[in-house]
Amino acid sequence: MSKNSTTDRDAVLVEEFLRWMAVEKGRAANTISNYRRDLIRYVEFLATASKSLLTARENEVEEYIRVLQASGDANASTARRLAAIRMLHGFLLAEERRRDNPTSRIEGVKVPGGVPKPLSLDEVSSLLEAMVGDSATEMRDRALVEFLYATGARISEACDLNLDDLDLSSRVVRLFGKGSKERVVPFGRIAEERLREYIGSAGRAQLVPDVWSRGSDRDAVFLTNRGKRLNRQKAWHVVRDAGVRAGINRELSPHVLRHSCATHMLEHGADLRIVQEMLGHATISTTQIYTKVSTDRLWAVYRDAHPRAAG
Repeated sequence: MSKNSTTDRDAVLVEEFLRWMAVEKGRAANTISNYRRDLIRYVEFLATASKSLLTARENEVEEYIRVLQASGDANASTARRLAAIRMLHGFLLAEERRRDNPTSRIEGVKVPGGVPKPLSLDEVSSLLEAMVGDSATEMRDRALVEFLYATGARISEACDLNLDDLDLSSRVVRLFGKGSKERVVPFGRIAEERLREYIGSAGRAQLVPDVWSRGSDRDAVFLTNRGKRLNRQKAWHVVRDAGVRAGINRELSPHVLRHSCATHMLEHGADLRIVQEMLGHATISTTQIYTKVSTDRLWAVYRDAHPRAAG
């Protein structure tokens, strides 16, 4: 079989696996897209070694991991790619496309533990106060950052947000998380004001194009200055640039805003299970990581409460 026909066959197997992940496992469209990109890259590597998904051995998988690491791939990215490869080979084994799984004995890629340090309340105030301006994009950016902090939404959830997902009068939003799982999340008065300001005639209306390039863009809450749905990369830059303007001396990301929302709610007495539901975590153990990030708060409570904490 020629190299091209082998690669084509592997691409078909990848698509079968992705359909299974979407239908049987309920993986979100963004997740499927990431898997496809990672797995096609793996298939192309195997082709250079005259191997395929049905003939790859353990040493080819290990060599691929070494190639990724040598190329400067972050440990977290390499770990994600290896996880996709494991699942694909597990699928091929279960479907009896091959009789073994070449990833079964390969050790995982270690990823540094911990979560990003949340912003302090003063840093949040500085961030939001630094977001000024009357242009449509400045209103959009202000509404986006306020929304992310108010709801703890994932950046993909904010970019996928449609106008009919927002109920400004009741101050709740419908979000679709991993696996398209739906949840309803409240937000505060200030976030409502920023959203109303942006969605009004001086904001979003100014970004609406004469002709929509895609029908799905028509309903998007957050638009680019070209009238397209805001994507995650652009939204990430909005948050980062806002942090720079506010003088926050570390890289700021949408994920830090999500962490900050959860941490501040827990510090102010929110029930852990309520925060779990708000963030869309499948298990309470995921939410519990936020109880470990505020050592300063822990010490403050200890000093105030323990009779022998003085000194």
